[in-house]
Amino acid sequence: MRGREAMHEDEAIAGNKANWDDRAEVHVRSEMYDVGGFLANRAAISTVVKNDLSSLAPHLPASGMRDRSLLHLQCHIGIDTISWARLGAVDVHGLDLSPNSLHHATRIAQADNRRITWVEGDARFASTLIDRRFDTIVTSAGTIVWLPELASWAKSIHDLLEPGGVFQIRDDHPILGAMAFEPWTITDDYLSGGGVRSYEDSATYTEDSDGQIAHVTNHEWRHDLGEVIGSLLDAGLHIESVSELPYMDWPAFPELVPCPNGWTLPSRYPRIPLNFAIVARRNQRNE
Repeated sequence: MRGREAMHEDEAIAGNKANWDDRAEVHVRSEMYDVGGFLANRAAISTVVKNDLSSLAPHLPASGMRDRSLLHLQCHIGIDTISWARLGAVDVHGLDLSPNSLHHATRIAQADNRRITWVEGDARFASTLIDRRFDTIVTSAGTIVWLPELASWAKSIHDLLEPGGVFQIRDDHPILGAMAFEPWTITDDYLSGGGVRSYEDSATYTEDSDGQIAHVTNHEWRHDLGEVIGSLLDAGLHIESVSELPYMDWPAFPELVPCPNGWTLPSRYPRIPLNFAIVARRNQRNE
């Protein structure tokens, strides 16, 4: 039975890889990513990274990201990775499962005159693909739902951090998955462990993308907050902060309205978390 599950997991990961190769082609042309505008304004920082930094900054030295080495997990087409470099990060690495995403990331970084190391692979096994440590590791905006389990992911993060190094995840709150991103009725699991969710969608989250995705099958896994926090603790990291946030980076459902952080619910609606953020640190001792 275990072998059959592993085979299905490998097939699901391969399907997601093909899906994100297709998405990358759509996203680089989209208004949402606005690659041309980003490259034209060398001072621009993506909204995703601005939101990440608002949670991460209290855990950084007074100099912020300047001269801190950085690994960006599940970096996609690299706009956010380049934003971290623009904030002063050095020895910047970006890792992603999708080779087509990294193809575009390489092109965009070259156009921005940035030397960034791009690594193709599964975020769960990043420590087997990268032979160095980092002061900072980040991941955000729709990442862990694509990972079947988090124990390997958290252990890899621990092993890739310098002693005293800091990790941040900011992602869609798992309560939205339980509502299938269609508030206000719970229609699916909130808790982890329910297995893979597979569905077909020929669109992506950028504008006017219906019918543009050829590899339409998506495979996702639920990860509740307890699992995320527990996996980081079990890996030996120290949790420094946990936040539940009233905004998110993309208009996941029609009720959302624009706000300085991206998208939020109007005041007439119940106040629920749309994102969560966790900051964790590796002990100063080299354990």
